Amino acid sequence: MKQLVRRIGQTVALTLPVILVTTGTLAVTRVPWAPPTGLDQQVVAASSGDGTIGRTSTAPNTQGMAPQDALRVDLMEELKNHNPGTALDLLERAVRENPSLAPYCTTLAGDLGRAAVKKYQGDLKRARSFARPVCDGAFAAGVVG
Repeated sequence: MKQLVRRIGQTVALTLPVILVTTGTLAVTRVPWAPPTGLDQQVVAASSGDGTIGRTSTAPNTQGMAPQDALRVDLMEELKNHNPGTALDLLERAVRENPSLAPYCTTLAGDLGRAAVKKYQGDLKRARSFARPVCDGAFAAGVVG
């Protein structure tokens, strides 16, 4: 009996590190610094022809606007056409790709929160359900008021 327990312990001691390393490696394959995968290629392919993400052909012309104002227009268009979650994804991606937009992130996320409440006719619970930790929770603060 002692030998059986010892053998099981040895087996676990040898296989557990392999399992942990393998699952840890798989867990970090979808981080921003990882090379693109096939799914990332699909996202890029879904962007518009001029390289801007989230802008549809019916969106207002934002040429000549300050970058943060153009982003605000894109975010509101995304919120109107889809949902606050996709708009927050667009905001997060835009700030990651263009760090000079970071100072405007909390303001933009707050604006999205207020617009989400309007979109859902004052239903705070539904608007808040899209909250994410983008820009330190400014979206949730915008939903509340």
